[in-house]
Amino acid sequence: MFRRVFWIVLDGVGVGALPDAAAYGDAGADTLRHLVAARSLAAPVLAGMGLARLSPLPPPAEGVRGAWGRLLERSPGKDTTTGHWELAGLVLDTPFPTYPRGFPPEVIGPFEAAIGRKTLGNVAASGTEIIRRLGEEHQASGRPIVYTSADSVFQIAAHEETVPPEALYGMCRTARGILAGPHAVSRVIARPFRGAPGAYVRTERRRDFSLPPPGETLLDRLSSRGLDVIGVGKIEDIFAGRGLTEARHTGNNAEGTEEILRLAGEDFRGLCFANLVDFDMLYGHRRDPEGFGRALETFDLALPRLRAALRPDDLLVVSSDHGNDPLHPGSDHTREYVPLLAWRPGASREVPLGTRPMADLGATLAANFGTSTVSGSSFLPALLL
Repeated sequence: MFRRVFWIVLDGVGVGALPDAAAYGDAGADTLRHLVAARSLAAPVLAGMGLARLSPLPPPAEGVRGAWGRLLERSPGKDTTTGHWELAGLVLDTPFPTYPRGFPPEVIGPFEAAIGRKTLGNVAASGTEIIRRLGEEHQASGRPIVYTSADSVFQIAAHEETVPPEALYGMCRTARGILAGPHAVSRVIARPFRGAPGAYVRTERRRDFSLPPPGETLLDRLSSRGLDVIGVGKIEDIFAGRGLTEARHTGNNAEGTEEILRLAGEDFRGLCFANLVDFDMLYGHRRDPEGFGRALETFDLALPRLRAALRPDDLLVVSSDHGNDPLHPGSDHTREYVPLLAWRPGASREVPLGTRPMADLGATLAANFGTSTVSGSSFLPALLL
């Protein structure tokens, strides 16, 4: 049994369209394959952990060492919250509401009344495009920009000099309270930006305000047993703080990776659960394969440090939550299989795990700590060989 588990979600790194991808407009999506086809990608450590079996990445000369497979999503949808909840053992029956034509009067009216000002936008749009189009008017009027996407999100963008981030977070909390019942969107997202007209850039002060999970997750089960459950990055936001014993917010992949490395040097028993968001937020949504590839290479370069810091009874797990193919049309997530890589110090052979439901990963980690999850079947014995 593993005393500590380090679970890293590479947000948006998919490995091929799911069988029902066409229903989501994602037929043919394959984040990693298309990325490798578009540019040379050097990720030998991930390849040696099994990613070479799930993509065109070549395996290292010594072959694959560790357990690998791919995970499929059973819940309807392709958003971050749905993916993370299912990974943690909670499968949804119905999708979150989406608003391709913007939010109806019964949503936007009460929100504007509550914050005491009108809004701009209220459309489905790319985040970078909408601040380019409406940022100057926003700064002149003080009216926040509200927009959504193909995902179940209510996003509020504001310039940090016009609406300070703390005030923006307050607006998001107000929206979160209004968006209930049939309008219970998955996430309300604060999208602060800075700069001048024509050169606006989003900052790293983004915050997500998610619905609380409707049932128990892996995090709840572990923390209730007195185990440490430490969230890194936006994990606290995704689970609305539920089930965590500690949260360490980070602004980007570099900060998240350094936080994971610090935790590897600390003494705890339980789960370090981290989300590295740059793949999705900075490169997938912006359809930037070059930046996406650089981010994967940078993470791969950090992996030897992390693996060297692990103890003999530690487990490292790398997965994802959905796809975000930077070469697929549009700017939204893509419904794909996601990788499952598991490595332990001293791993000397390859263990294929096949294709499994996402919830099996949560069930496996739960079994390691002597409990279970709502859904999923454990494959823990395969990791102990």
